[in-house]
Amino acid sequence: MLFHRVRCSRTLFLLLLLVIIAGSTTEIAQGQTQRSPSDVVREFYKAMREHRFKDAWALTIYKSAVDELTAQEMEDLRADFELKASQVPEQIEITGERIQGNIATVFVKIPVTDSTPQITSEPVNLISSGGSWIIGTEADQADVKKQGRRFFLDALIEEHQNDIEDLLKRLLAVQLVYSQDHKGQLGDLPALIGANLIAKESGDPKAIGYNVRITITPDGKGYIATAEPIRYGHTGKLSFWMDQTGNIKKADIGGKPLTAK
Repeated sequence: MLFHRVRCSRTLFLLLLLVIIAGSTTEIAQGQTQRSPSDVVREFYKAMREHRFKDAWALTIYKSAVDELTAQEMEDLRADFELKASQVPEQIEITGERIQGNIATVFVKIPVTDSTPQITSEPVNLISSGGSWIIGTEADQADVKKQGRRFFLDALIEEHQNDIEDLLKRLLAVQLVYSQDHKGQLGDLPALIGANLIAKESGDPKAIGYNVRITITPDGKGYIATAEPIRYGHTGKLSFWMDQTGNIKKADIGGKPLTAK
């Protein structure tokens, strides 16, 4: 419409047209510029450190699993995502990159820690998908697409349930130590946490996804430990029961408390 109203020479019109075409070509070329595998890995770790979890997972094969989550489900997963973010070092050093067709490997230098006393390089696998590099493998990507939004939720449920079972298995030894320092008396959950025998997170339902209780018998010589998910089907499915003999019972009863019967 602009040129319809403006009188200009044929030469001027052609010059303007060339400028428009040149500018459009530059924009298209910039839009098609693909980030390198190393750039993607750096951006992923940066987004994780800044707790921009959706942005981080968007750079991976897990994008579809996160995109379908509700706000409440993202909140359920936040503690686990924040734990993963806390394990990301402040400085990421890329030591190498290898590209073979649609597959790439980026080697990330792992800082020296108590668990890794020697400097090592951790390989990060990437695949080319939709013209962009994303973190992950084709085999894992197929599994993620199959599970959809349940991928992270089911992984979190399994992790929580394993943590609860591990806690109950350790409880026998923990109670033994506690009783030796308290004249044979056993301790409930706050007492064991206060004695630094159990991590304080065990008493935080939001952190572990479960309500854990340890009920001491009137004589102080026995106890019953129970655990139920705070949101059935989201933070856990199994309910747990154990007494001082170490006999663990677990069952999927819709998140209700499990009894000895």
